[in-house]
Amino acid sequence: MVLSPSEGEKHSTKDVAANEEEGPGIALGRRRSKKIPGIPLMVALDRVRELLEGSPIPFALASAFSSTICKDFGNTGRFRRMIDNIQAVLRKTPLFASLTQQEVQALAARTTRRRLQRGELLFAEGDPCTGLFLVASGKMRIFKLSASGREQVLALEGPGGSFAELPVFDGGNYPAAAAASEDTELLFISRKDFQNFCREHPDVALKVIAVVGGRLRRLVGIIEELSFTTVRQRLIALLLQLADAEGTRAKDGIHLELKKSHQDFAAELGTVRELVSRNLSRLQAEGYLEVEGRKLVVKDVLGLKRELPAAE
Repeated sequence: MVLSPSEGEKHSTKDVAANEEEGPGIALGRRRSKKIPGIPLMVALDRVRELLEGSPIPFALASAFSSTICKDFGNTGRFRRMIDNIQAVLRKTPLFASLTQQEVQALAARTTRRRLQRGELLFAEGDPCTGLFLVASGKMRIFKLSASGREQVLALEGPGGSFAELPVFDGGNYPAAAAASEDTELLFISRKDFQNFCREHPDVALKVIAVVGGRLRRLVGIIEELSFTTVRQRLIALLLQLADAEGTRAKDGIHLELKKSHQDFAAELGTVRELVSRNLSRLQAEGYLEVEGRKLVVKDVLGLKRELPAAE
């Protein structure tokens, strides 16, 4: 495997010496290869990964080779921090919580990072599936979009969450779209790498089945809510959930700062913004809530609970 570009030989000895400061060379066994003149450390590693991607080399062997490279390159502070960060995220992800240190290192060697800004689309519904995504920080919104532009949120994935497991295995396209609800950092594992990893670690495949099963239950819950409850009831349930999770209790009720817009609420509730605004106004007029901008006070929790179907 030749990593040095032919144009590298044209660099002067002085240029090569300057590049020595970028970090150690690629260790092949116990021997250290020559430096790659003019090629930054991260670019060199990307070339190695490209060469391994799609090769007939077994996953374990290819991962071990990548891990050796990562370990060697890891002597540089910036790269070492990046690898440590990836491994930490993998350990916190339920899918990979039971892996050994060596297995985490092998998987991290085949993992790449991607950053998204708030509102940025990662993929659209129907796009070809390229692999599995893990949320390192921030929050991702998984949603369906109607022909008229109406959005229905299916899931919100925060740190430690994963998504796109199903199309990784069934060979289909992404069944829904994904966008960043806030500035987000993701980890990505290609479809082929993840499939090979699951073949060697059946316990991970079983966890994938559990995750997909949980998603199916949530989707059944969404269908039930949309079919059998009103927008008012769904809004009340969501407000009570937010009040319980994020609210601050005071003498006049539970104080809550709304971090989402009315449009965001509408997307989660399967309705339109106007109906969210109208129902919030009615609940305030009836004395259940007090709303001022993004600040909200739940004044009658018991009264709101009586409005829900389960309390009837």
